[in-house]
Amino acid sequence: MTETLEQIKQAVISGKHKEIETLVQTAVDEKVDLSSIINTALIDGMDVVGQQFASGEIFVPEMLIAALTMQKGLAVIKPLLKGKDSKSKGTVLIGTVKGDLHDIGKNLVSMMLEGAGFQVVDLGVNLGVEQLVDKVTEIKPDILGLSTLLTTTMPEMQKVISVMRQRGLRSSVKIMVGGAPVDAHFAEKIGADGYAKDAAGAVQLARKLVSGN
Repeated sequence: MTETLEQIKQAVISGKHKEIETLVQTAVDEKVDLSSIINTALIDGMDVVGQQFASGEIFVPEMLIAALTMQKGLAVIKPLLKGKDSKSKGTVLIGTVKGDLHDIGKNLVSMMLEGAGFQVVDLGVNLGVEQLVDKVTEIKPDILGLSTLLTTTMPEMQKVISVMRQRGLRSSVKIMVGGAPVDAHFAEKIGADGYAKDAAGAVQLARKLVSGN
C-alpha cells in the first residue's frame, strides 16, 4: 500500500473528516488507481472501524464521524468514476417502516453499507407497505433493509414480506431487518433472511446475503 493510501485509511479510522478530501485529492493527483483508493483505503478503513465498534473499542459517535469521513472521501472520487468500471457490491434499498420516524440507526447502516461498496437507496422513514414494495418493483435491489425502533411498528415488517410474496417478488430480493426491539428470532419468524444488531453487523450480513455464503 502506498503511503497516501495508508494515510487515507488511517484518516477514516481516526475520523479526520477535515483532512480526508485533501488526502484523497492528493492520491488522485498522484494517479493512484481509483479502485485502490476506494477498496484499499476507504472501505478497508471502514472495515477496521466496524471491527472496533463490534468489539466495543469505539461507540456510535466515533463510528458516525468515521462514516462521515469515508463519505467525504468518496464524494471526491465519485465524479471521476463515470465511464470507469466501478462495480457496486450490490444495491440495498433501506427504510424505516410506517409509524416510526427514527432514522439515526438507519442512517448509520446506510453510511456503513455505502462505505463497504454497496449502492444504497435510502427511502427515509414512516414508509407504508405499498410504498416500499412499489420501490422494490421499480429499483429491483439485491437487498431490502427494514428498520424500526418501536415495538408497535414491528408488525409492519411482516406485512411488507407478505405483500412481496403476494406479488412474486420475495424470491428475488434478500430481506434483512434491524432495530432495537428486533432480534434473530423475530427475523426468522416473519420470514426475513437475516438480522443485524448494529451497523457493522449489517455490513457483514449484506456481504453474506449477496455472496450466498
